[in-house]
Amino acid sequence: MSALIDYHKLSLSDRDVAFMREALKEAVKAAQEDEVPVGAVLVVNQKIVSRGHNQVELLQDATAHAEMICLTAGAAALGNWRLSEAMLYCTLEPCCMCAGAMLSSRLKRLVWAAPDLRLGANGSWIDVFASKHPMTEIEIANGVLKDEAADLMRAFFQKQRKKPGS
Repeated sequence: MSALIDYHKLSLSDRDVAFMREALKEAVKAAQEDEVPVGAVLVVNQKIVSRGHNQVELLQDATAHAEMICLTAGAAALGNWRLSEAMLYCTLEPCCMCAGAMLSSRLKRLVWAAPDLRLGANGSWIDVFASKHPMTEIEIANGVLKDEAADLMRAFFQKQRKKPGS
């Protein structure tokens, strides 16, 4: 989190943009590590408590998504798996696994950037959040910095297709 920005003084939409920019920084890290460029930040009281980016290739673990890493790190930082006051900003629509983890964590709010037509679980493929959950309800916003996130994904996969043996 940049010390130059007082997130408390920003409007909700401006905060969403500012925190999504932080998630995009994580996505860039993933791309630099030859991972699918997805990033996430977990925010409580306008403060970033954890960050994550995809590490599937590094860890050889299909569950090492940016959101999962960020939720796990956030729960550890807060000393509580219940993230009922937390907001998660991620650069890609969550998959079923990540959506389930968000519900299990009792996340307060989810903000995502670009849709995932292949695995998106907030309406692009299926909508895990459509049915009322018995324990929690997550407020969801989407499309925040959608073009920047989509451009990052597009550039990454164009580069991947140009690699020898692709």
